[in-house]
Amino acid sequence: MELLSRPKLGVALWTLGALPLAESAKLVAEMKYDGVVLPFAQVDSPAIAAEILQSHQLTCFALTPNPVDLAHPNTAVSQTAIAYVEKVIETAVILQAPLVTIRNLPGRFRPIATADQEQALFKTAVSHLASFAAEHNIRLALDVVNRYESFLCTTTAVTLQMLSRLDQPNLGLTLSAFHMNLEEQDAAATIHAAGDKLALFYMADSNRRAIGQGHLKLGMHLWALESLPQVPVILECLPEGCDPFGEGVGEDGRNQVIRYLEESRTWF
Repeated sequence: MELLSRPKLGVALWTLGALPLAESAKLVAEMKYDGVVLPFAQVDSPAIAAEILQSHQLTCFALTPNPVDLAHPNTAVSQTAIAYVEKVIETAVILQAPLVTIRNLPGRFRPIATADQEQALFKTAVSHLASFAAEHNIRLALDVVNRYESFLCTTTAVTLQMLSRLDQPNLGLTLSAFHMNLEEQDAAATIHAAGDKLALFYMADSNRRAIGQGHLKLGMHLWALESLPQVPVILECLPEGCDPFGEGVGEDGRNQVIRYLEESRTWF
């Protein structure tokens, strides 16, 4: 399938496991992707990371924090999480990454206190971080994920309502074809509803394999993204049997992901 205009394409580097950035950047460049979404955990030195990406002519589309709990009712936990994300935002400036994405602790799909209390805590944390990011000329985006991974920001409509209430110009959201498959009724309509609030779009098929290896009609997603040419499409495939909350991807799994990335690249 060939689009009328090719979007900017990236790879979520966490899917390649603990591969050093110098090696993963080389792989991504050889597969002719335009950039990466970089986990903060892989940034030993912001200056060196920036140099590696520049040497391969790769854009850092976004920097992603390690898992933290911004909605935890224990103030010590949530304040530590907020301070940590502030550090990530400061690092994004050095990397010339225009975006930091955030979500609450992956896998915590029920509140510790009450849902209302923790939604309020999350909104307060996000509002503060959006202001902090704006001071550094960084955009912040909330990941919309399915109900089996979080009780916050599980649908685009709910997340857009939160963004409207917070009213922060630099605050947007990210969508994922995989998560949308579980939560949204009409993928194309959802993408159009997100509009200019959409900062990144993560793509993999229904089984987290390459485009075309599952049951999603991803052509509809790509068609909807035609109206948002500024939104990078980030491939986020995983090997069979991978535990996304476990130790991550090993060498065999990484080779499988590389094949998925190569096959997905042929769609563009």
